[in-house]
Amino acid sequence: MHRSEMRDLRIGLIGTGMMGSAIARRLLASGYTLTVYNRSRWKAEALKGYGAGTMVADTPMDVAKQVELLITVVKDEHALEDVLFAENGVVYAKHYREGGRKGHDGYEWLTLADVSTINPFASKSIASRLKEHGIIMLDTPVMGGPQLAEQGNLVMMVGGSREHLERFIDVFNTMAGRIFYIGGNGSAHTMKLALNLQIAMIAAALSEGILLVERSGLDPMLFLEVLNSTYFKTGMSERKGPKMVKGEYEKSFALEMMLKDVKTINDTARALNISLPMASMLEQCYRLASKTELADKDYTALLEFLRTVNKDRMIKQS
Repeated sequence: MHRSEMRDLRIGLIGTGMMGSAIARRLLASGYTLTVYNRSRWKAEALKGYGAGTMVADTPMDVAKQVELLITVVKDEHALEDVLFAENGVVYAKHYREGGRKGHDGYEWLTLADVSTINPFASKSIASRLKEHGIIMLDTPVMGGPQLAEQGNLVMMVGGSREHLERFIDVFNTMAGRIFYIGGNGSAHTMKLALNLQIAMIAAALSEGILLVERSGLDPMLFLEVLNSTYFKTGMSERKGPKMVKGEYEKSFALEMMLKDVKTINDTARALNISLPMASMLEQCYRLASKTELADKDYTALLEFLRTVNKDRMIKQS
């Protein structure tokens, strides 16, 4: 598809949470028009203020009736299956569509790009079911938060048909600064889970390091200064570390969502018959933290949970 044709491309987006809304704003700012849907309609309606090219649909099916490329940004595979296959789901829109496009994959009328973080085995199964309905599915999970999404600087991993990646490459290049083709369906979600495991573990290690120096009577800001002067610094220790020390947890990704991802990592490991002992312990920690008022805070609020646990420990010992 030529660049001049891309701005006329009909795009749909389902799931207008923090990441979905940021992607939508990026596409609108780049001149695309969007048909959007969200279970909580007011989140979708809020996008009307970012451009005249926003239409809000009543159901997932109503989105799919009107578009050629559909982007989904939902919580997990269960939410994805719901918007695709439940009553008024995406697959039922084919009865309202005329024509279609024939390719080597057979009859197709819609390409789905799933930005969600889901179980890779579920992704492969969903892709197979969708193909029976004439829908081609790409895994397109991303690295980077809402701010990078609005800047178009996400890192995107793609699994599925390379032909369909190339067909919509201008849209994906609008969303992401770098794109990696990983392999077949499910492969990009596996890669995404491996990367999210790094994030979860770094957040835990950083939290425990801060707690250790705090309890020793040392300045945690000095700890960060030393850490960030070494080879072992991270983007998290540089940008989120000082906020963590101050107890500031402005949400870029919720703690309860990190729990969901770590659980998905462990589910995938079990399906692959491998042991990930650190991931298993991490899931327990995030699960306990998510049962508190910190669940909807940023995932780095794990530090605050550990502070509370150790404060209670000191009280009991005294």
